[in-house]
Amino acid sequence: KQWYQRRVRGTAKTAGMKNKRVALNALKRKKRYEEQLNKIDGTLATIEFQREALENANTNTEVLKNMGYAAKALESAHKQVGDVDKVHDLMDDIAEQQELANEISSAISSPMGFGNDVDEDDLLAELEGMEQEEMDRTLLD
Repeated sequence: KQWYQRRVRGTAKTAGMKNKRVALNALKRKKRYEEQLNKIDGTLATIEFQREALENANTNTEVLKNMGYAAKALESAHKQVGDVDKVHDLMDDIAEQQELANEISSAISSPMGFGNDVDEDDLLAELEGMEQEEMDRTLLD
């Protein structure tokens, strides 16, 4: 391409205006060289377009291949997990075990021994009675 560009510039300069026939032939060569340059530019553009199309096709092929790998990996993982009913059953079992653990924790943490079977209202009434007796003794003395 550069060679043709140099030839186009050189042809017009060397012919000059000395001889009309030589100048016409030089202009004809210049036109041919320009046509060749245009063809070369078109060919280069076509080659560039084809290269880009091939790159895109290769990229698409790789993407599709990787999508296939991902689909197979997901399928394998789902086979290991099982169906949805098994997952729901497992989640129900976990909830039951958690509930049982909470019940055990509550049973362990509740106080044992003295004081569990006494009503607080009865204790308050007894305390008031003792205070009343003390007041009565103080007034009588």
